[in-house]
Amino acid sequence: MMAVLKAAYTALILYLMRRRQFDNVKLRTYFRKHYGIDVGLYSYGCFDRWRMPGPLRVGRYCSIAGTVRSTNNNHPITALTTHPVLYERKFGGIEVDHEWQGRLTIGDDVWIGHNVVILPGCQNIGRGAIVGAGSIVTRNVEPYTIVAGNPARKLRDRFPPDLIATIEASRWWELDIPALRALIQQDRALVYHPTAESLAAWMAAAQAQGNGEPTAPGTVRRESDRSLP
Repeated sequence: MMAVLKAAYTALILYLMRRRQFDNVKLRTYFRKHYGIDVGLYSYGCFDRWRMPGPLRVGRYCSIAGTVRSTNNNHPITALTTHPVLYERKFGGIEVDHEWQGRLTIGDDVWIGHNVVILPGCQNIGRGAIVGAGSIVTRNVEPYTIVAGNPARKLRDRFPPDLIATIEASRWWELDIPALRALIQQDRALVYHPTAESLAAWMAAAQAQGNGEPTAPGTVRRESDRSLP
């Protein structure tokens, strides 16, 4: 009875924490500790160990639809049977669950649409990438590319190369929400319609102020919640 009550209490707490999942630090700590799911601040849609199991690492500012699924293993097609009796203890064929190698890493500022399935052939979705709704992702997705389809294929780059390079240099995703809000108020066009020139000017202005790094007023570096390299 106590085990049932404890499980019900945990489920209730997780439900309440998910109501503000984009910035809940306790939720992130719980999933990192218990499920090997490490999620950066302001990302959402990946706090479900059955739908997106660990080991999993997600960067900051990621938008992941609630119907996205990932899997870290396939049924063994070269074995005598494809049945999970060969790798899951609960079926009675083996003594301990098989430990799968590899980890799915999703970079900062990735958008993954509804009903996307990420298969084990994909272990990295690069920063700034977009995965179209309904895609079946079978291999790695390069940074700042837009992919879609079954299997997912590159449609185009999200930005021209010079803008991508400047975005990478800016590391804007390390801004917290108040700092990003300040930047929107300061220069709305820079945020909604960035160019290599406008971003470079912003970084130069920040460095001229003596910050040594491109930040907006009020920026906070979250050392306990670093973005991906």
